[in-house]
Amino acid sequence: MDLVVPMKHPRDGKSRLRGAVEADHHPGLVLALAADTLAAVTSSARVRRVLLVAADPEAVAELGELGVEIVAEPAEKTLNAAFRHGEALLKADDPAALVGALQADLPALRAGDLTAALTEAAGRRAFVADRQGTGTTLLLAAPGEPLDPRFGPGSARKHAESGAIPLHQALPSLRSDVDTPGDLAHARALGVGKHTAAHHVR
Repeated sequence: MDLVVPMKHPRDGKSRLRGAVEADHHPGLVLALAADTLAAVTSSARVRRVLLVAADPEAVAELGELGVEIVAEPAEKTLNAAFRHGEALLKADDPAALVGALQADLPALRAGDLTAALTEAAGRRAFVADRQGTGTTLLLAAPGEPLDPRFGPGSARKHAESGAIPLHQALPSLRSDVDTPGDLAHARALGVGKHTAAHHVR
């Protein structure tokens, strides 16, 4: 499995999370969320490549130390365009690549939950809804088929309507993306990685 992970500039990402930490620490917190997400992903034996599609590759260069490849986002600066761009790059290298789309804000992610999702999907186009049931944290393409990302408000419904199969295992760490201070508190209760844990939340 090859995964595409999008990333805004850390100073611009996670606008609804502003105030959770001191203002000058906000970019660092955004980077920490991504670092813990990527550390879990790259520790999974089921993941071959991780392509980070970044608004500013230099601003997130330190994440390359986690074993991910970093490329610049395309001219169309939307989330779905970033996913499609990453998918195209991965398939250019390997037309048979099995591609997935993962959000960069899963600081409590456990490799075991990711592996369980891949196992349940069993090669089908499938997705994992967030814990609220409306958003999407992971979208998986079927072999030889396009990813067809439909992220944004109500993405879980949009992915289901497009034929993707919702995965039903609990997968708590894979469903706990962080958009708000409440989400962050939930993730911390599950147990976040060392990068996010180092940030002292108000």
